[in-house]
Amino acid sequence: MIARYTRPEMGRIWSEENSFQKWLDVEILAAEGLAKLGKVPKAAIGRIRKKARFDLKRIRAIEAEVKHEIIAFLSSVAEFIGDDARYLHVGMTSSDVMDTALAIQFKEASAIIEDDITNLMKALRTQARRYKWTVQIGRTHGVHAEPTTFGLKLALWYQEMARNLSRFKKAVDDICVGQISGAVGTFAQISPKVEAYVCRKAGLKPALVSNQIIQRDRHAFYFATLAIIASSLEKFAVEVRHLQRTEVQEAEEPFSAGQKGSSAMPHKRNPILSENVCGLARLMRSYAMAAMENVPLWHERDISHSSVERVIAPDATIALDFMLRRMTYVLGNLCVYPENMKRNLEKSGGTVFSEKVLLALVGKGIARDVAYRMVQRHALKVGKEGGDLKRELLEDGEIRRSLSPKEIEAIWGVKHHLTNVDFIFRRAFQ
Repeated sequence: MIARYTRPEMGRIWSEENSFQKWLDVEILAAEGLAKLGKVPKAAIGRIRKKARFDLKRIRAIEAEVKHEIIAFLSSVAEFIGDDARYLHVGMTSSDVMDTALAIQFKEASAIIEDDITNLMKALRTQARRYKWTVQIGRTHGVHAEPTTFGLKLALWYQEMARNLSRFKKAVDDICVGQISGAVGTFAQISPKVEAYVCRKAGLKPALVSNQIIQRDRHAFYFATLAIIASSLEKFAVEVRHLQRTEVQEAEEPFSAGQKGSSAMPHKRNPILSENVCGLARLMRSYAMAAMENVPLWHERDISHSSVERVIAPDATIALDFMLRRMTYVLGNLCVYPENMKRNLEKSGGTVFSEKVLLALVGKGIARDVAYRMVQRHALKVGKEGGDLKRELLEDGEIRRSLSPKEIEAIWGVKHHLTNVDFIFRRAFQ
C-alpha cells in the first residue's frame, strides 16, 4: 500500500524486516521444540538465539542465484549462526515457516483493526446519544418518507459495526492457525509436538489438518470480512456525502482551519474524506475476490496464491485501518445542522404525515384502498404544486365527513414518530 494510506504502526507489521523476523522467530521456536524432544542439543538453542539474524541485501543476492526465498533466507541466517544453523528447518517445509509467520502477522494487524472498530463504535455511540432527539426526515429511494431522528441513524450504524466486530473476531480466530507438519503435511520428518509447541508460543492454534499449506478458505473468509466492514464504512460515507449536498446540507464533514476545497472555487467544502473511503472500499472488495480465487490450489499445494497475498495481505489491512480511523474522525467530528433538518422536513408541506391520515380514515371504517386514494390525491397535488396537506384535507368535504378538524389537527407533529425512540436505543445499546 502506498505511504499515503499507511499508518506507521500497521506498515511496520508488513515491512520486509518484520516479515523475515517472523520467519526467524518460527524457525527458532521449531528448534526449541525439537530440543525439548531431545532432537537438538539444548546448548545449541542458546547459541542460536544469541547469533540469529539476517541481512536483507544478502538474502536478495542469494535469491537471485538460487531462485528460492526461504533457502536464501536460511543461507543468510546460517552465515551469522555458523555450524548450529543445521538445527534450523529440520523436517520442515517452506510453507511451515511462511504460513505460520503470516498468521502471526495477521494476528498483529488484527489487534490494531479491532481497536479501530471499537473506537468507531464509541464515536457512534456518543454521537447517537447526542442526536437522539434531533428530528430529520427519513428518506426512501432518496425521497421524503416519514420523520426519524439523526440519533436513530447513528444507532443503526453502531449496531452494524457491532455485527462487524463479531464477524471480525470469528475471522481472526479462523486465520490465526499455524502448521509445522513438513512436506505434504504428514509429519513424516517432524513430531506434531513441535507444531504444538510453536503454535502455543506464537499464540496460534495448530491447523487440525494441513497438506503443505494452511488452507486458503480461512484467508478468503478473513478478506471477505474485511470487505464487508469496508462496505459498511462506504455506506456511512455515502450518507455523509448525500447529507452534505448543498440542496440538503443537514450534516457535513469537519473542515479544518486553513483547508481549501477547490483550486478554482473558494466557496467549496467538499466531502473528500468520505469520497476517499468510498474509493478504498472498491479496492477492499477486489481483495476479497482475489482471496477467494486463492482457495482452489492444485493437489497438496501450488504457489499461485503467494503472489496474490504478498499484495493483498498488507494492502487490505493497511487500507481498512486507514478507513476505520478516517470514518471515526469524520463521524466523531461531524458538523450537524438541526435547523436545516427541520427546514427540509417542512418542505414537503405535511405530506410526511400522510400515513397517519390514512390510518385515521381506516380507523373510521373506510376501506384501506379507498382511504389511500383519498389521501394520495391531495398529497400528490401538494407535492407537485406546493401548498399544505392539512389545509387540503380540511377543505375536502368527503374527508371531513370522517375526520373532524380537531382530529386532523391532532395528526400533525412528530411526537407520534418519536414514541419508541427510547425503546430502540435500549435495544441498540444494551
